[in-house]
Amino acid sequence: MTRTPTIGVLALQGGYREHMRMLKSLGARAAEVRLPDDLAALDGLVIPGGESTTMGKLMEQYELTQPLRQFATEKPILGTCAGLVMLASATTAGEQPLLGVMDVTVCRNAFGRQVNSFEAPVRLSFHGEAEGTFPGVFIRAPRVERIGPEVEVIATYEGHVVGVRQGHLIGVAFHPELGEDARLHAHFLELVLSMIRKPSE
Repeated sequence: MTRTPTIGVLALQGGYREHMRMLKSLGARAAEVRLPDDLAALDGLVIPGGESTTMGKLMEQYELTQPLRQFATEKPILGTCAGLVMLASATTAGEQPLLGVMDVTVCRNAFGRQVNSFEAPVRLSFHGEAEGTFPGVFIRAPRVERIGPEVEVIATYEGHVVGVRQGHLIGVAFHPELGEDARLHAHFLELVLSMIRKPSE
């Protein structure tokens, strides 16, 4: 019998509590992450939305940047909105701290500022199979402008790439934790469980 996974949620700022609620509703343990030692016992990690520039500075302040990069080489991460930005290797404008673990370039605030927030259906697919639409909540949302050869597109909105997967790393531009549709978190937990059952050599 597979043990219950423990998923960390980066709790430096942003909407981490909503992710914890969603993960717990799916039967996972959820733990707040603020310091490098908090990563030790985790099976996966969620990097929530927020303000990516501030998040990056706080990661550096708490000496989390390098430990998070190392974590990303070994265990699954789900990044949402600002979390997608943090996972990216580059942004289209400006300089800011990034983890640089996904071969994508993102455009920050691609759909407008806070006042331009909106909800719209997103076309979702896992493993190349369509999952229908997903209720996308876009708040100062980024979009993916460039994807590398190892990156799979898992979500689109009006032709724009708003969700990607590279191996055990997933990034989406919207906020799946703000609705009641748990499919994306469930898919992430399936990925975590698959790596628990089949640890890398």
